[in-house]
Amino acid sequence: MAANYKIKTLTEFIIERQSEYPHAKGALTRLLNDITTAAKIVNREINAAGLVDILGYEGKKNIQGESQKKLDVFANEQFIAALKGGAECCAIASEENEKIISFENEFSEMGKYVIAIDPLDGSSNIEANVSIGTVFSIYRRKTDAGEGGKVEDLLQPGINQVAAGYIIYGSSTMLVYTTGKGVNGFTLDPSVGIFCLSHPDMMFPETGSIYSINEGNYIYLDECIKQYIKYCQKEDKKTKRPYTSRYIGSLVADFHRNLIRGGVFMYPKTKKAPSGKLRLLYECNPIAFIAEQAGGKASDGFNRIMEVEPEALHQRSPLFTGPISMVEKIEEFIRKYKE
Repeated sequence: MAANYKIKTLTEFIIERQSEYPHAKGALTRLLNDITTAAKIVNREINAAGLVDILGYEGKKNIQGESQKKLDVFANEQFIAALKGGAECCAIASEENEKIISFENEFSEMGKYVIAIDPLDGSSNIEANVSIGTVFSIYRRKTDAGEGGKVEDLLQPGINQVAAGYIIYGSSTMLVYTTGKGVNGFTLDPSVGIFCLSHPDMMFPETGSIYSINEGNYIYLDECIKQYIKYCQKEDKKTKRPYTSRYIGSLVADFHRNLIRGGVFMYPKTKKAPSGKLRLLYECNPIAFIAEQAGGKASDGFNRIMEVEPEALHQRSPLFTGPISMVEKIEEFIRKYKE
């Protein structure tokens, strides 16, 4: 006889946890609901992308100088609309927009939060039917309520995050998020359009056997990273090496796999990208918050990612994240071969 499992929905879970944040008075709950509403719409379009005219390029470039995919633009519009309509957020910073988007209406101006978001991470993988994602950070605004959000509301170190999460659109669609009380994962039931708790209390394995890096950039890497890759590839039964190389090309997808199976993700600075490629505010910080809450670590090679003071909306940073022991081994190589 099948066990009688009680399914817990995301809404039920958030409401249960709401008591942990009495100052929020339900605002954070509604904000997370706005994000998941947009995510469901984006998920629907991703699933239909091969059937409708939504693949390919929009013909514009984003602030990063990268050509915007049609789905990038669509996802950006959906998250902006949902967050503006929800009125709990006074401004957002998006990878797709050069400046912050300040919501200047009588409801949103009273919003207590700001959002930093990459609406569609890894979108170059869409045509290949490979997992992509959304990644976001939530902060309390620093300026007074009663007017639109300002740049200074977004330029906060990661330690100030109220919540962070990602949605991965893959063989199943999952939301993984934290509010500083651990990490929990929810899988979307497409038959009813509801996220249900599927991965409670997610934690990194203490160590792992996967390393994730774009080895196509090998000739552009610093010697310290080249030496670490060689370390990963060297056979050593005591440390269960060689490790397995796994790299998808989507931060969300690579991090999610490593969180489940145990592994380290690396996007170091290179000769082509001397400051790193990933953006501090809406890629590195949210992933770092989740990593730390899952018992892992996130570093730029020298410093804790979440303690880096941002100076610009689209500031870039190297990122090394995974189980503590694996990240610290990378830091050891960086110190040893510092150039």
